[in-house]
Amino acid sequence: MTYDVSALRAQFPALGAGIAHFDGPGGTQTPTPVIEAIAGALGGPLSIRGAVAPGEINAERIVGNFRCAMADLLGADPAGIVFGRSATQLTYDLARTLAGQWRAGDEVIVSGLDHDANIRPWLQAAERVGAVVRWAEFDPATGELPPAAVGALLTPRTRLVAVTGASNLIGTRPDLPAIASLVHEAGALLHVDAVHLAAHASIDVRDLGADFVVCSPYKFFGPHHGVLAADPALLATLRPDKLAPSSDAVPERFELGTLPYEALAGTTAAVDFIAGLGPGPQGSRRDRLRSAFAAIETHENALRETAENGLYALDGVTAYSRAAHRTPTLLLTFRDRPALDAYHFLGALGVHAPAGSFYALEASRHLGLGDTGGLRVGLSPYTDAEDVERLVDGLAEFLKS
Repeated sequence: MTYDVSALRAQFPALGAGIAHFDGPGGTQTPTPVIEAIAGALGGPLSIRGAVAPGEINAERIVGNFRCAMADLLGADPAGIVFGRSATQLTYDLARTLAGQWRAGDEVIVSGLDHDANIRPWLQAAERVGAVVRWAEFDPATGELPPAAVGALLTPRTRLVAVTGASNLIGTRPDLPAIASLVHEAGALLHVDAVHLAAHASIDVRDLGADFVVCSPYKFFGPHHGVLAADPALLATLRPDKLAPSSDAVPERFELGTLPYEALAGTTAAVDFIAGLGPGPQGSRRDRLRSAFAAIETHENALRETAENGLYALDGVTAYSRAAHRTPTLLLTFRDRPALDAYHFLGALGVHAPAGSFYALEASRHLGLGDTGGLRVGLSPYTDAEDVERLVDGLAEFLKS
């Protein structure tokens, strides 16, 4: 079997509107199996989790299935999968909890390559306890964040390093295992924002060496919420704020209130959907996910090269996505023309490629683009050659207009 993008696209009702979507980094469209899973959860008996009434049993099953599905996606332990309203909320909660163990003079390292959701929570938590924040900067000429940029900042006082798995602005994928080795050698913890990475590559929390990983299912065909993965033993050492009657078990102690069971059912369906995109049905779901992401990367990288060849041949285009290892995410600006104008021009042609800095403020500023950023072109598993052709032709027309 080969990667059949036409068959894949047929499972996304939203694609029937005829829009060429390059907005995947902000959230993908939703396939029919996920929509049906959400409706199915809401349509069946559903109650607070328990083991007596059918609704209780359904809720318990949905939660268990969700944890197992996300564990398979991330190469993690189901007992270390935490639901959150968003990756941002999970990072804020974790930062507040970890900061309770920090003291004045302790140090935290953040990366200028990151989305603000993996910067601001750590800065604010550090400020409250008098911890020192150090910045690891990427090379704006290459887009690379070398491990040495992090390693040079590590000291015996470093408590945590926060770094992206892939830049949501320019796609750079830092060498996380190498960074993790340096971080752990210094006795610190590593928090990885994998929100953008999880949509494009197979992740194994253990292989990455990350202590904490956050992601968002709506970036890979699922509902809008966040997920945190960590070693259950590490989570057991943390004491987050919680209600007195609520469970103190891990991972429940980190989940506030009743869970949205329909969203969890949709997330499980999204993981199963991805697992079905590989070249064959053999093996465990984890094996099939690895196979699927290998096929997705091959498809997306081929289209990325086609897009780059077409876009970079246009006069007046500057590209900022230059790292050797990156996701299919391009950031563009145009000589004498605002990126926002290109966004509106393409929108009128039915091509959705938004403009901005997309909460990666520090990265945009470091590239010399201020808070304005550029036009972001994000390819997704359902992007096809016709989409890319429409994008290139549309930008060529824009530059001539």
